[in-house]
Amino acid sequence: MAKKLVIKVTAGADAPERCSQAFTVAAVAVASGVEVSLWLTGESSWFALPGRAAEFALPHSAPLPDLVDSILAGGRITLCTQCAARRDITEKDVLEGVRIAGAQVFVQESLADDTQALVY
Repeated sequence: MAKKLVIKVTAGADAPERCSQAFTVAAVAVASGVEVSLWLTGESSWFALPGRAAEFALPHSAPLPDLVDSILAGGRITLCTQCAARRDITEKDVLEGVRIAGAQVFVQESLADDTQALVY
């Protein structure tokens, strides 16, 4: 089993089931002791902002704010540099603990030894 999990989520409220699956898998992996790096890209980028996860609702799924909190407590959340720029999001805007980084860092993390990458 991979010791590290890198998850890129490209969906937000536009594809709620896919979005929720990515956050759920990330939170379960963190709870299981796996080193997790969740990347927010595309429409999921908005969830890097305070209060945005609370606006998301999907029946029969865990509340997104709870999933975000658990991922931040034991893993890492990164907002894509280009996605942030396209939405005028800066480091001062994001939740505490969320970093902004680019493709080079994503590739480096994804290709590290004992790492599995997933894209939702």
